[in-house]
Amino acid sequence: MVAPVDDWPPDPALDADLAPLVRSAGLRVTATRLAVLRALRERPHTDAERVIVRVREQLGSVSPQTVYSVLAAFVDAGIVRRIEPAGSPALHELRVGDNHHHVVCRRCGATADIDCAVGSRPCLTPSETRGYLLDEAEVTFWGLCPTCQQAKQPSRRPSATATT
Repeated sequence: MVAPVDDWPPDPALDADLAPLVRSAGLRVTATRLAVLRALRERPHTDAERVIVRVREQLGSVSPQTVYSVLAAFVDAGIVRRIEPAGSPALHELRVGDNHHHVVCRRCGATADIDCAVGSRPCLTPSETRGYLLDEAEVTFWGLCPTCQQAKQPSRRPSATATT
């Protein structure tokens, strides 16, 4: 559950960049779209369920399908990035267009940004392109976050070297 934010209604000055962002994507500005962007700004790398909770805290009753549709429209418009770490729900973030990568905690799922590994897009060069014109590389690094390292409990996900 996402903790409620005590600064509702939001300060219009803090939202000054959100409406132009929506308009720049050719989309109509709505309360739901602004609430989704607020949720992503407050907590990057958020799954749709947490976005739904946060939007409902802001606006009251909003259908899950509406939030999913808004997220999909934002991804299609290029103002939100969707990442899909293996074994986790899809996450959404506002940092787009820079080909950054992610590090994910195997235990708690915490996710953080890591700048591009080498140079500019696609920043990694595969040994074979199979005729594709490459424009992006998506890399996910896995490990234990500092908090989980301190807890010293076993990982919930198998390591890449584990055998079955």
